[in-house]
Amino acid sequence: MSTEIKVPVLPESVSDATIATWHKKVGDAVKRDENLVDLETDKVVLEVPSPVDGVLKEIKFAEGTTVNSQQVIGVVEAGAVAPKAAETPKATASDDAKNKAATTAEAQPVVSKAAAAAAPAAAKAAGVELPPGARFAAASAGVDASQVEGTGRRGAVTKEDIVNYASGKTAGVGGGARPEERVPMTRMRARIAERLMQSKNSIAMLTSFNEVNLGKVMAMRKELGESFEKANGIKLGFMSFFAKAAANALQRHPAVNASVDGNDVIYHGYADISIAVSTDKGLVTPVVRNVERLSFAEIEAQIAEYAKKARDGKLSLEDLQGGTFTITNGGTFGSLMSTPIVNPPQSAILGMHAIKERAIVENGQVVAAPMMYIALSYDHRIIDGKDAVLFLVDIKNQLENPHRMLLGM
Repeated sequence: MSTEIKVPVLPESVSDATIATWHKKVGDAVKRDENLVDLETDKVVLEVPSPVDGVLKEIKFAEGTTVNSQQVIGVVEAGAVAPKAAETPKATASDDAKNKAATTAEAQPVVSKAAAAAAPAAAKAAGVELPPGARFAAASAGVDASQVEGTGRRGAVTKEDIVNYASGKTAGVGGGARPEERVPMTRMRARIAERLMQSKNSIAMLTSFNEVNLGKVMAMRKELGESFEKANGIKLGFMSFFAKAAANALQRHPAVNASVDGNDVIYHGYADISIAVSTDKGLVTPVVRNVERLSFAEIEAQIAEYAKKARDGKLSLEDLQGGTFTITNGGTFGSLMSTPIVNPPQSAILGMHAIKERAIVENGQVVAAPMMYIALSYDHRIIDGKDAVLFLVDIKNQLENPHRMLLGM
């Protein structure tokens, strides 16, 4: 019995998807719940599993094709078994050719014309699994990805690796060539670009700065980190301190937790905080909900789960939807100071940065302290400078006196 493979129901905020990678080719055996194809949307990559055991009978659309919700993209023959290679007895060369042609004709399932244009091999170069950007770059440059040393997570070959490899191959040709590569943006990267331009063009954005002495936070982590991990099965990181401090401050400064909807301002009585996570495909911001109600352990567990899902490409659209405020940590990559961009319809974003020991004056004495610059970018249409500064000071006071967070102060 033939079973249709359909695009999953997409949320209203996602109009369509692009076929990124077929993991099976026509004639391959498939297992129920085995991933057949990756669909790339503006926000995440969706996996489409096989609903039954059988054989992939038909691929209706090639990689790179745009498809819509519930559209049929392939067919699996339920219960079928993939044909085995037939053993050919010794015969003349002409007999071998005839037998091979006959066997192939009988074993090959029916394939649509659209499938003929599909190139599953383009998704993998010599057995190397490639993300969409790297795949397009490899196809454009004619690069064998198996020859490229990957610099991505777990040795993955990235688009930059392909481009750099292609440039290296041609650098000495023609007396010092100046190669260029034109690679289409992935849908996620294009959406990120669109959102950034939307933020720039629609928000009166301003950034305020402050600095935080993280000495007491670091001392608390050193003193209680081991006990915390034993009790909760997860490490005590910095992000839970910042998330909790932000959630508390958002309750006291509701303008920073508001959003603009036409001529209305919506004030949110809860703190759903988007945590920026960097992936090979771009920056994503999964949402930790009701942070004001969560313990440090619950915050750390939620962040760790999102980080793993992001690395594995398992984030769902629901994980990314909503959010009333964002925290981003450029310090992970060594940034000392930056002006983060607000993620509309949110009205503010907190930027964390690298921790550096600097000389400060404390009780009349010059001492070395672990200092971090923090930045708050905000929509000046609804957040006054006073509110932004007081919000940052609130964050600073909580982090420099972490016991205040435990007391809700």
